[in-house]
Amino acid sequence: MPRVLAVADEVVESLWTEQVRRHDVDLVVAAGDLPFDYLEFLAGALDRPCVFVPGNHDVDLTGYANVRGLWTKAGLPARWPGPAGGVNADERVVDVAGLRIAGLGGSVRYSGGPNQWTERQQARRLRRVLRAARWRRWRDGRGVDVLLTHSPPLGCGDEPDPPHRGFACLHEAVRRLRPPVMLHGHIHPHGQVKPDRALDGTRVVNVVGYQVLDIPSGTT
Repeated sequence: MPRVLAVADEVVESLWTEQVRRHDVDLVVAAGDLPFDYLEFLAGALDRPCVFVPGNHDVDLTGYANVRGLWTKAGLPARWPGPAGGVNADERVVDVAGLRIAGLGGSVRYSGGPNQWTERQQARRLRRVLRAARWRRWRDGRGVDVLLTHSPPLGCGDEPDPPHRGFACLHEAVRRLRPPVMLHGHIHPHGQVKPDRALDGTRVVNVVGYQVLDIPSGTT
């Protein structure tokens, strides 16, 4: 059962030191709104891969492609602004460290910044994820182990203020993908405990700050 270090939104100073090595994990998973050099440090210090989705305070990472080690955007060579070596799972399904991870970054639209989406836009982005997950299940019979998002599902740990509302379409994501675990950020604890929630049999975990979790793999 792979063990992951899941982080989001708030830098934990003790993790940005050699103390992070005390965590014996297989993978770093990031749910957005963290400095990219922080993610690079975690992955480097632990010598483990890092999978992430962007948050609403991250730079725009859309349109980049890596072809044989060369980053391009709109067909032209470009400098990748994301974390070096990081796997951007936004709108994708990726297999890393024995886990199949479906990703959907961003928050509800509340200003003109990047990685903000209307409900309709996010639902359209979700359809791409569902198609990718369906194709992979057809190919090898495996389902998704982790749904990694920046925002929570609407009414499942979100807040009443407009920037921190969850997405209604994430209920469909959980219902269709049926992952054992959903990891999200965006909702800061502010000194309060944010308990795990259950949604259609999926454990929904707020990982702002950090959590270390064992996640069952090989979902069918």
